[in-house]
Amino acid sequence: MWWGDCGINIITLDFETYYDKNFSLRKLTTEEYIRSLDFEVIGVGIKVNNGPTEWASGDHEQMKEYLDGFDWENSSLLCHNTMFDGAILNWIYDIRPRAYLDTLCIARALHGVEAGGSLKALATRYGIGEKGTAVADAIGVHRWEFTDEELDLYGDYCINDVELTYDLFGLMGNTFPRTELKIIDLTLKMFIEPIVELDVPLLEEHLEDTKKLKEQLLDDVGVTKKDLMSNAKFAGLLKTLGVTVPMKVSPKTGKETFAFAKTDQGFIDLLDHEDVMVHMLAHARLGNKSTLEETRTQRFISIAGRGEQGKAWLPVPIKYYAAHTGRFGGDDKINLQNLPSRGVNGKKLKRSMIAPKGYVIIDCDSSQIEARVLAWLSGQDDLVQAFADGEDVYKQMAAIIYGVAVEDVTKEQRFVGKTTILGAGYGMGAIRFVDQLKTFGFEMGIDEARRVINVYRETYYRIVGLWNDAKFTIQNLVDGNLTELGREGVLEVCPELSAIKLPSGLLMRYDELSAEQGERGSEYTYKTRKGRTRLYGGKLIENVCQAIARCVIAEQMLKISKQYKVVLTVHDSVACCVLAEQEVEARAYMEECMRWLPVWAKGLPIDCESGTGQAYGDCE
Repeated sequence: MWWGDCGINIITLDFETYYDKNFSLRKLTTEEYIRSLDFEVIGVGIKVNNGPTEWASGDHEQMKEYLDGFDWENSSLLCHNTMFDGAILNWIYDIRPRAYLDTLCIARALHGVEAGGSLKALATRYGIGEKGTAVADAIGVHRWEFTDEELDLYGDYCINDVELTYDLFGLMGNTFPRTELKIIDLTLKMFIEPIVELDVPLLEEHLEDTKKLKEQLLDDVGVTKKDLMSNAKFAGLLKTLGVTVPMKVSPKTGKETFAFAKTDQGFIDLLDHEDVMVHMLAHARLGNKSTLEETRTQRFISIAGRGEQGKAWLPVPIKYYAAHTGRFGGDDKINLQNLPSRGVNGKKLKRSMIAPKGYVIIDCDSSQIEARVLAWLSGQDDLVQAFADGEDVYKQMAAIIYGVAVEDVTKEQRFVGKTTILGAGYGMGAIRFVDQLKTFGFEMGIDEARRVINVYRETYYRIVGLWNDAKFTIQNLVDGNLTELGREGVLEVCPELSAIKLPSGLLMRYDELSAEQGERGSEYTYKTRKGRTRLYGGKLIENVCQAIARCVIAEQMLKISKQYKVVLTVHDSVACCVLAEQEVEARAYMEECMRWLPVWAKGLPIDCESGTGQAYGDCE
């Protein structure tokens, strides 16, 4: 196997580090903790293949000498939370193993994001022993403050963790898809072995501009921040302008309260109010209340400041299998999946992410992949062919909706066609469709929205049929009956596990799925950490399409990584860092990879587009 090929060792490792009440991974991010001047390694437990586990403790030079004694070039590092231990190995000791394995990542994919992934929970789940508690009194104790007896006790605790991790990998890794192990390795390397740098002057400029914008918003309305942020005083300002203060019933208290949250319809209406002053007040409150942009920008600046001298590296935290569908997510309090691309300062944060001198960043995006997967999975062959031929399907949809020739479709009509294709494919109703259009500043009446939705459903009736098939699939999952869903050979319905088996070999689980009789017949829900979540035909198909898209892109990303360093993946895109002189050939290779299909996805009409620049934000 990949981790155990001839000459390839598995080195299972666990670092024990100093922590106290305020200095710990509960208080700090992984990057903040390891790069802090207060960071200190107490010792390390290490096991080569199935050999005995050793415990070593000493000062930095002693630990460096000890760790350098292992054959890392021909070894895969195995940890429980490898992002942490692998970063220590790289950043503190300048050691890079051949590959990275992680039982925490494996557990998240095998058992679902809702299941407990701690070493303690997994050891109990698999019945392999108990995680120790012998170091409960180690809070605030430096290495040199431990007695020899206490260090030995710490060592026993650490050795036990290493043994548990190794045993877990033996149990979980044997059934885990090899391709997914490689994807884990790839995502971990984005963080542990950073290449992308940060443009600190640009970040400082962006931070200052963001603060000035807030001040300008206050100046424009002539009120203090204190008056604007106080709910009661903001309500008073609205009353003086003759505006009825929007109210809502609190779900927690059951009492009436102000509807001033940015997601409250009453506040949204204030943002679009016909009275200019009301409009400005609402925008000033929203702009000053949000600290997200300042916080993220300052975090980037702080990360740059903690990098090695002359290297403002950004360890890119990508959470493997972050969602129910297997999609990647942000991690370490940095969500690079939702960096802004619009607004006054637009792409400043994206532009602050730069390639090292002599390199460029290439970003390749899979175009409309979920809409393409939906058409292909449902057998909506006319839409599949339109995608394959490179036609503008948004214009085609708009032409059908408005009864005009494709060449006569206006920009506004195309926008409606685009929203319909991307939104209505999962059973969206007219009310939600109106709301979605409104978020982009487009107004549509409810009757017109119903007509548009009906046109979509009549045109793409096989997609509607897939929703109905999915509804029966849900019922069969509840009843424990075998069934099929979508294109043959792509998905496997597993009623005994209440799950859908994906092309990756992993399962998309719906734990404790059950049915209850509601006003509209059977209503299905499944268990999550947040409580019971509703499941219906359109929602299941949305989950499935996202999961399939992720499977395709992940395998494409692996192909790209064979030639070039992958530094980031955001939704349906993959970014690489390459030598400037390799830009043309690398870009062509990436596009070739992003048009490649796994065997199981034959006929899926995918396409891609790419951009390049010295900064990530300039790649579009």
